[in-house]
Amino acid sequence: MENKVSFKEAVIVLLGMLVIMGLGVIKFGLSPQVPVLLVLVVVTFWARARHFAWSDVDKGIKEGIQTGIIPIFIFILVGALISTWIAAGIIPSMMVLGFHMISVTWFVPSVFFVCALVGTSIGSAFTIISTIGIAFFGMGMTMGVNPALVAGAIISGAIFGDKSSPLSDSTNLASAVVGVDLFDHIKNLMWSTIPAFLGSLILYAILGFHATSSANLGKINQTVAILQSHFSVNFWAIIPIALMFFCAWKKIPAIPTLFINIVVSVLMVFIEQPQTQVSKIATIIESGFVSKTGNASVDALLTRGGISSMMGTVSLIVLTLSLGGLLMKFGLIQAVMTPLTKRLNSDGKMVTATILSGISVNIFIGEQYLSVILPGKAFKKAYNQTGLANLALSRVLEDGGTVINYLIPWGVAGAFAANTLGVSTLHFLPFVFFSILSPIFSILSGFTGIGLKHTVNEKKTETKEELVSD
Repeated sequence: MENKVSFKEAVIVLLGMLVIMGLGVIKFGLSPQVPVLLVLVVVTFWARARHFAWSDVDKGIKEGIQTGIIPIFIFILVGALISTWIAAGIIPSMMVLGFHMISVTWFVPSVFFVCALVGTSIGSAFTIISTIGIAFFGMGMTMGVNPALVAGAIISGAIFGDKSSPLSDSTNLASAVVGVDLFDHIKNLMWSTIPAFLGSLILYAILGFHATSSANLGKINQTVAILQSHFSVNFWAIIPIALMFFCAWKKIPAIPTLFINIVVSVLMVFIEQPQTQVSKIATIIESGFVSKTGNASVDALLTRGGISSMMGTVSLIVLTLSLGGLLMKFGLIQAVMTPLTKRLNSDGKMVTATILSGISVNIFIGEQYLSVILPGKAFKKAYNQTGLANLALSRVLEDGGTVINYLIPWGVAGAFAANTLGVSTLHFLPFVFFSILSPIFSILSGFTGIGLKHTVNEKKTETKEELVSD
């Protein structure tokens, strides 16, 4: 492509985009779709003013959307999964079990810990948020806990699990982009991940302390009674959950795992309610489950799911990915990132710049994977030249890339979490402590050198090992 965008011009365009989206979402409280669409229009006509061809615009949009086809399809299946899990009594059963097992006083830190533990076993933050996350959210609403705080604990735990699991797509991607061993990468992640986990746990314990009262216990008992009388609350609800773990253990991809769970959930509905018509199941899958218990709070919690419920998220993702495709096609992101790598003369500055690059890609493109891939490609050579190991880069890519996407209203992960839990991204953002603390601890590591891997150290270690073996 002959047209080349200068650093100054790229910065002006990107800042203009940020102002439009920021004012639209934060100042005027608009849904992200409208500001992103407006930015798309602005970027398109800027491209034409710069004499880029319409065919380049078409190609940019197509290439951008192409990267999100699989996530979009997964979101559609997740919508069907949520509605069938409620209809089969799986989510209500998890809520009842949770009320019996989890301390009301320490509910919020318990939610964070359990989501982190299960997430590490499964390796999918989206699955955690859309399954046990919904059950925990319903429990929190029943207890009167701040919805944004509960959502933050769920999302933080899910992100920790996704980041720490060898089954995670994003974790595998970060290690593959820079060419390091997966388990070495996960081990090195712990230098920033464990402090962020402990810091988050402490904050959730402080903010989430919820004194038990007779009113709370009465409401919980009432909710349990309603769930047991209107849903199939029984031991068999564990079957789809066990299948989820089995699929993770067998490393079955997300799409067939979701297919299996949906089919099993539908079969459970027919077994528990033989009179159910096929047309009713089809409506539940398409439009979502409608709770009719007569209790307004329970009905509000469990009337959700369905393919149609994900269409708002899908439309936002299509717009965001289209925008990202245009930014990449016209070289706007590259024009800003490439010069940065030439001006970094210390480990701390290098790590900070990488973190900020990952955050920027999340903000301007809204795609989790690209927030790892683009900075990874841009900074790999610079890390090697300054003596920083590839393991250092792979960890920073996770701390500034994958975990941040959940905090962006127009980001793929942020939009999914907001739509699934019914809490806007800007409301739960201050409480997703794990995503906030991870880049902070990563930057501290860059300036202090604690846990920061260098190629020199690796060579010394290899030499010692060779001497010992000889």
